[in-house]
Amino acid sequence: MNTPTQEIAKPGNLQDEQILLTSVDDFLNWGRQNSLWYLLFATACCGIELMQTGGPRYDWDRLGMIPRPTPRQADLMVIAGTITHKMASRVRTLWEQMAEPKWVISMGSCANAGGPFSKFSYSVLNGVDKYIPVDIYIPGCPPRPEALIDGVTALKERIQTYKTFGRRDEPIVLQ
Repeated sequence: MNTPTQEIAKPGNLQDEQILLTSVDDFLNWGRQNSLWYLLFATACCGIELMQTGGPRYDWDRLGMIPRPTPRQADLMVIAGTITHKMASRVRTLWEQMAEPKWVISMGSCANAGGPFSKFSYSVLNGVDKYIPVDIYIPGCPPRPEALIDGVTALKERIQTYKTFGRRDEPIVLQ
């Protein structure tokens, strides 16, 4: 039996209903930032650091980072390593095949600015941003897995403010 101090729950009582008020962009961005699917793509020594980040010590699966083998299923491209002029057109093709919205992290000195190879080699691209737009730059030769996790955290903060019908923000360079 009900005691006199208890109120009987009625179907129209708003205190018993659970209501969530948010915008569509906030809801979609919450899903986007917690399930980043990245393209398996690495070319040099930065690729080893990328693999180490996915290993058991750092385990960035816990951050919602799922590796995908095809660009049509990925929404994040991590450029890890040296990109040559011959490879640049293939990187652009992979980026164009990714579904919108898509993000790019440039990892390491070679991907950011050509690294030590650009001075003595004609075939190395002086920065991948000449072919595709980059959202996050991670410096280092090669950067540690902690730096890559910091870059992903910065990207997640950027995704929080993403507007579906907005323009692209300026890239972020980690210190």
